[in-house]
Amino acid sequence: MASMLLTSLRSSPLTSVQTAQFAARSLSTSVHLQAQAKSKKTLTKPGLKNIVLVDGVRTPFLLSGTTYADLMPHDLARAALQGLLNRTGIPKDAVDYIVYGEVIQEVKTSNVAREAALGAGFSDKTPAHTVTMACISSNQAMTTAVGLIAAGQCDTVVAGGVEFMSDVPIRHSRRMRKTMLSLNKAKTLGARLSLLGSIRLAHLAPELPAVAEFSTAETMGHSADRLAAAFGVTRLEQDEFALRSHSLAKKAQDSGLLSDVISFKVPGKDIVSKDNGIRPSTMEQLAKLKPAFIKPHGTVTAANSSFLTDGASAVLIMSEEKALAMGYKPKAYLRDFVYVSQDPKDQLLLGPTYSTPKVLERSGLTMNDIDVFEFHEAFAGQIMANLKAMDSDWFAQTYMGRKSKVGVPPMEKFNTWGGSLSLGHPFGATGCRLVTTVAHRLQKEGGQYGLVAACAAGGQGHAMVIEAYPQ
Repeated sequence: MASMLLTSLRSSPLTSVQTAQFAARSLSTSVHLQAQAKSKKTLTKPGLKNIVLVDGVRTPFLLSGTTYADLMPHDLARAALQGLLNRTGIPKDAVDYIVYGEVIQEVKTSNVAREAALGAGFSDKTPAHTVTMACISSNQAMTTAVGLIAAGQCDTVVAGGVEFMSDVPIRHSRRMRKTMLSLNKAKTLGARLSLLGSIRLAHLAPELPAVAEFSTAETMGHSADRLAAAFGVTRLEQDEFALRSHSLAKKAQDSGLLSDVISFKVPGKDIVSKDNGIRPSTMEQLAKLKPAFIKPHGTVTAANSSFLTDGASAVLIMSEEKALAMGYKPKAYLRDFVYVSQDPKDQLLLGPTYSTPKVLERSGLTMNDIDVFEFHEAFAGQIMANLKAMDSDWFAQTYMGRKSKVGVPPMEKFNTWGGSLSLGHPFGATGCRLVTTVAHRLQKEGGQYGLVAACAAGGQGHAMVIEAYPQ
């Protein structure tokens, strides 16, 4: 499909995409629109509960191998939960359920939601479970919370996510594991000696966590490079978008806009209070980097990709009725959401393209109704490819069964406080960051509707519409 996309897209009328590219190229760190409050319809539906985001927090997102290096995932998750308790003042026994997302799980704390909740002091009578859906794991945690409340099972749910890439499980080879399990069952000394004698040096080679898609054996970075090539996304465009992300994140950080970040005292080390991966550079410096995946002619580099990150997030989700009864002023309504799946080989990272029109249709909205866009930035090439796909009638008609394109988000509304390329991407925690950022941006800019969209491994994706709570 990649070659077909490349040929067809280059010959199809995509002139409006050039406008989006120009906007991305010309945006400076000073761009920050104050959207005027609009008198739009509310998405409240008769007979359905209003479900609200009361607040959200996250630990600082740090480059893996830095200050968090000696911790465990549940340490970060516990810190996020404690930060949420401190921020909201919610009584610990008032929480009905806890759901957490995590991708690469520490085997000692496989249900990290439960271990972190107990460590944070939540009641041992509060159930907790962990979900995994690659980069949209905490999105799944939040929508699971929405489902529990909508079904009448709960009124108050804490959702979140955590990822800890500084220490990942590394296994013995399968042959060695089988030998060790057999040793454990051997009943005689002779049997044990025989098994020990069967061990060869090759059996001792470790088995590292998979960094490739199981179904295709291809790394996500390799897929991003092919996707960028298929949509004609240049190295220059990718570097420009990466620089934009870091520049906007730096401005947001310096302006105190990243208010969801809580300070965390790392045991034996200093207090950490801000993300450490935000590093504005220059186009000249970015241009010097070599391709990271497809060598020597690829366009995806370490600088225009999201980096390995440690971090955790947590949000308090409630029924509106319960929140008001407890004296809270919610930040936003959590409205419609969708999950999508595509071909994991050639469309691995196109989740936003497929999920955005579906969630807008469910909500009865158009792109023009959205005031705030927050898309997960896995790779700059992935973002630019999605923008081109969203702005292509040909792609919509050929691959999505749609009559016309959904359209491209205006860049002045798009990820204006930075994104995963600059803030970091702890796989299991990013979804909550996206939703909390939308709520904060809607409050700051006076908008009414926000849209979150993200891609994930396995060719999956998610989108959600968030409505500002009346101020």
